[in-house]
Amino acid sequence: MATGHTDPQRRERILAATLDLIADEGVAGVSHRKIAARARVPLGSMTYHFSGIDELLREAFTRFADHIVAVFEEHLGRADGPEQAREAVTDLVHALSEGPRRDLVLTQELYTLAARNPSYRELTRAWMHRSRRLLERHFDADTARQLDALIEGLTLHRALDTDPHDRALTRRAVLRITTAGARPAPAPAARGGAA
Repeated sequence: MATGHTDPQRRERILAATLDLIADEGVAGVSHRKIAARARVPLGSMTYHFSGIDELLREAFTRFADHIVAVFEEHLGRADGPEQAREAVTDLVHALSEGPRRDLVLTQELYTLAARNPSYRELTRAWMHRSRRLLERHFDADTARQLDALIEGLTLHRALDTDPHDRALTRRAVLRITTAGARPAPAPAARGGAA
């Protein structure tokens, strides 16, 4: 087996194995020994590449957040105009909720860590900031914030429901949020006097 110096993919294999282990056993099941076995690297490689489990988890979850942001970019990046952007958000909800169960589990594991640990809260804050910037290419900042929460909520509900809602409901929810501020102008008041 190649040493750490001659195996440039070793660090990447360790990060991938970490995410796979978290998806299978949760963060509570993570250990240097289990990750090394999954990555097929010597146990000593773990401390060579990472100062400890916390650094390894932060970097692995950062890679995972990059992956989800890339999915947002893939859908929202090709939208041209409000209608296409609404359709892109609808597509995104369905792509995420029907995608790999691994992504759903990793998202929830990260949120659980963030709820307990401020350094992971910063990681999720940066992730939300990036996803909202992509939404802000098409919608104002307040609407982008609401859509970001809607995407996460509908994705989770669709993924966990035994009878998930259809595209039409997702589309109506997106339309409602993105057109809520665009109210029709009031009709002119009738002039008094003449009957």
